[in-house]
Amino acid sequence: VQLQASGGGSVQAGDSLRLSCATSGLSFSAFDMGWFRQAPGNEREFVAVIKWVGSTYFADSVKGRFTISRDNAKGSVYLQMNNLKVEDTGVYFCAARIRGAVEFWPFAPDDYPYWGQGTLVTVSS
Repeated sequence: VQLQASGGGSVQAGDSLRLSCATSGLSFSAFDMGWFRQAPGNEREFVAVIKWVGSTYFADSVKGRFTISRDNAKGSVYLQMNNLKVEDTGVYFCAARIRGAVEFWPFAPDDYPYWGQGTLVTVSS
């Protein structure tokens, strides 16, 4: 299983970025896909998840600004980030886990066995 995140960069506050995560070696449509981020000196934190059925959930800090989507035909997941803030700065990781119970929401890093290498997002004021 391989996950490759891309799309990071340096932007100004208020700008937008779209992160992509390409996968291989897994039956993508059967996997929940998550995005996490880690700022320097901080623990990795949940950003968003899209379950295999397409339902989504976002951290409170990004609700209304970020959207998550997936293209099962391409085996890819995307994170559209609008109105970026300085506090959105960090390394963004995509993660995958085989689908679980419908009522279970995977918000913790330990819920995901597969990880990409991360892409750096820097937002300046």
